[in-house]
Amino acid sequence: MEHIRTPKKSNNKGAQKPHAPPDFFMPVQVENVRLQDRFNTRKPAIGTLYLTATHLIFVDPNSKRETWVLHMHIDSVEKLPLSTVGSPLLIRCKTFQTVTFVIAKERECHDIFESLIMLSRPATITELYAFQYNPQATLLDHEEGWNYFSLEAEFSRQGLPNNRWVHSPINKDYQICDTYPRTLFVPTGATTPILLGSSKFRSRGRLPVLSYYHKDNHATICRCSQPLSGFSARCLEDEQMLQAIMRANPNCNFMYVVDTRPKINAMVNKAAGKGYESTDFYSNIRFQFLGIENIHVMRNSLDKLIEVCDLKNPSVGDFLSGLENSSWLKHIKAIMDTSLFIAKAVLDEHASVLVHCSDGWDRTAQTCSLAGVFLDPYYRTLQGFQALIEKEWLDFGHKFTDRLGLTAVEEKEVSPVFTQFVECVWQLTQQFPCAFQFNESFLLTLHDHAYSCQFGTFLGNCQREREELSLSTKTYSLWGYMRKNMSDYVNPLYSREHPVTQGILLPNTAPQNFKFWRGMYNRYENGVHPRESVTDTVSAMKDHSASLEDHVRLLEKRIAGVKKLLGKDAVLSPDLQAKGDSNPETVVNNAVPTKDSPSEDNGANAVSDASSESGIEDVQSPVNGDSASAEENEEKNDKEDNLDSTNDLVEEAEAGAGQDVPETKVENSPSAGAGDSMDVSLNRLSLEMDSVALEWKAFRNIRQCSCETPLDAFNKKYHCWRCGDIFCTRCIDKQTPIPGHYSQRPVPVCRTCYKHLKLESTLS
Repeated sequence: MEHIRTPKKSNNKGAQKPHAPPDFFMPVQVENVRLQDRFNTRKPAIGTLYLTATHLIFVDPNSKRETWVLHMHIDSVEKLPLSTVGSPLLIRCKTFQTVTFVIAKERECHDIFESLIMLSRPATITELYAFQYNPQATLLDHEEGWNYFSLEAEFSRQGLPNNRWVHSPINKDYQICDTYPRTLFVPTGATTPILLGSSKFRSRGRLPVLSYYHKDNHATICRCSQPLSGFSARCLEDEQMLQAIMRANPNCNFMYVVDTRPKINAMVNKAAGKGYESTDFYSNIRFQFLGIENIHVMRNSLDKLIEVCDLKNPSVGDFLSGLENSSWLKHIKAIMDTSLFIAKAVLDEHASVLVHCSDGWDRTAQTCSLAGVFLDPYYRTLQGFQALIEKEWLDFGHKFTDRLGLTAVEEKEVSPVFTQFVECVWQLTQQFPCAFQFNESFLLTLHDHAYSCQFGTFLGNCQREREELSLSTKTYSLWGYMRKNMSDYVNPLYSREHPVTQGILLPNTAPQNFKFWRGMYNRYENGVHPRESVTDTVSAMKDHSASLEDHVRLLEKRIAGVKKLLGKDAVLSPDLQAKGDSNPETVVNNAVPTKDSPSEDNGANAVSDASSESGIEDVQSPVNGDSASAEENEEKNDKEDNLDSTNDLVEEAEAGAGQDVPETKVENSPSAGAGDSMDVSLNRLSLEMDSVALEWKAFRNIRQCSCETPLDAFNKKYHCWRCGDIFCTRCIDKQTPIPGHYSQRPVPVCRTCYKHLKLESTLS
């Protein structure tokens, strides 16, 4: 989450009730506030509570701990009965954080309460945080991220258009369906009258269109909404549309129609003039109900799960009983089962599948997305997963504003549909830990920022609304922000050579294989997490290995230069021969081969080989999937010009751990252009040797940063690649090349080392 500075102390000790818009809201502070620990109520933290226009911040000066609550993350605020020490204020967040502040004066508590109610529930979408958020230009460019993905590029990756599926301009101005994208792919046999007739027979005009095309067997996944069939109505155009979808697949003479709802729900909708397809009218279809409950059942289930997570000291039996009674994992299993059915129909039976629920933007989005993850390895990469969300959720009109409760919408419209999808993907990562390029932190960041409204990516209920709001010019993109921090999201266990990475995922959906996601629902409970994250430890090991390998390559280059000079090719200049100069420093100065010499070419090849072996290029390039060499990427780019819009999403990552390559550059670096011709003195060699930390501190027993910020489950630990010490995210916010690396790739360094490197660069 983007942090802002803690406001300075003012003379006003009481909370001021804000009546002005957030742009003009004056930060206030309340002293002597208690932050209760639900596991240790006898020793609360005592500090200062700051209320700003965007955050509620509690600062404990004794432990140097800060608790940040973004206003848009607040789900509910409740005033509890007065106690002997003050007025308690209970805040529950959509990120499953629960905090209780005890404010000494009841009036101050009431003012804070009313302020939070107003600030956490904007009346209109233009009052959301994204429209005021303005990071430093050095942190994020305004345009970055908005042009990374396009529906045309994604379908082009799937091999479309072809002689079976074509792009239809029928919705280019949103004239037949305002919640669909402008770009629709339909069967070549579907004429304009068929498309128009089908859209009129489908709820909200959401006619059957292509979601995923399987290039190997030509089977497809299509999506739509429920038909307006009632008890006996039919539509010839809609029947012809389904026949066109079936005939577009030459490998199967039937197709599945999957209704993700329980059958009783679909039958009830018949009374309202809606319902489901009748096999009497639709020939060659196999109809299947798969029983995912509606948004109201899911909302109630999550409420029960939260109650279980908030229990103070539950026994194991009480916790498991509460978890079972919430039925949360039962619903997760139902979504996974439905998605697996769709994927198996495409994979095993080579059959096309048409998926719908009621309006086709909740359960349909969940199941079509997961089926794509099962079938396509691309969707398990960082770039591919973002493209999947753009396609299935944003372009095809999931109602993010309503379902996430971003504005003052009716409670019945709010439901954890996207939360369930994110958890389903996490459940997959538990069964296939090597198959996904991203880690748990990526999923949590994605989930949290969907609710944060800090970026414009998830605002609006459909693509047309986003265009009307001009989000791409008035707000920042989440994808651009995540690109800047890509190294935090890479799974260290991922390998593109692993068999499961390129294969089909067929998860075991037996009940015992579903886990409670502690990292999501109990992530703010310090006592339930291990002291060191296995993922973070493995990532640090890969980072350290990558740093040493890069350093070794530079040293090998230096040694090769010295050997060349001392060998038969070593010829002193006439001046040096006359002077009899054999100064070793001069020898080293003339020993480095030029970029045109054979040894330089060998060095470049060595780097390429070492990069491949160490997994430097495991993180995929924006367009071409797996990064190979620069030459291979250029060839692929020439062949895939239609994917250029996403070309800059993920730059080539650093060794193994996927360290991203930011824009930061150090001019006149002491070893700038390590692969080019340059003079190397003994002083410079010493600088190169000393600039790389050979030993990194272990994470174990590191409790705080040098700035006294506690390092625990909430604050990730980072290594400085120059000194090897451990820092918090605030103290290691710089990235720059270091002299001892051959690649001159920007790497994380602490602020002190950054100043030293800049000074050395200036002196050089």
